[in-house]
Amino acid sequence: MGRPSSFSQEIADAICEKLADGQSLRSICEADDMPSKTTVFNWLLNPDRAAFLDQYTRARELQADTHVDEMPDIADDSRNDYMTKINGDGTTSEHLNSENIQRSRLRIDTRKWVAERMRPKKYGAKVALTDGEGGPLVVQVLKLADQEAKADADNPAS
Repeated sequence: MGRPSSFSQEIADAICEKLADGQSLRSICEADDMPSKTTVFNWLLNPDRAAFLDQYTRARELQADTHVDEMPDIADDSRNDYMTKINGDGTTSEHLNSENIQRSRLRIDTRKWVAERMRPKKYGAKVALTDGEGGPLVVQVLKLADQEAKADADNPAS
């Protein structure tokens, strides 16, 4: 039996549930019982599938929340941060496993980057509008009529 290519709400629900749980669309579509990514993209572009587009969009928002939710767990997991090495004399010693620590840092940074782009209003960098010294930014708004009146006053008709 081939991959599904016809839209069904059951498949759409499964895709969106897996997305919201943090899986990538690529990994979801690798399963034999799931449609190809191209098929899913075609469903998303189909105007008759607006409800699926809304469902998919919401699942992507939840995916960002899932990524953020995973970050403390990754940071707190220290199971493989140290390796036990057997020395030449038969004694053992603990050594820092910097490769595992770097991998954890990469996993967190990747989730942070993805969440910032998926939900910039919620997870993106906040931009503060201040003057050069950190004070409030003052914006001067001039009305065009006021500028013309001032110009007329400065240049009386001869």
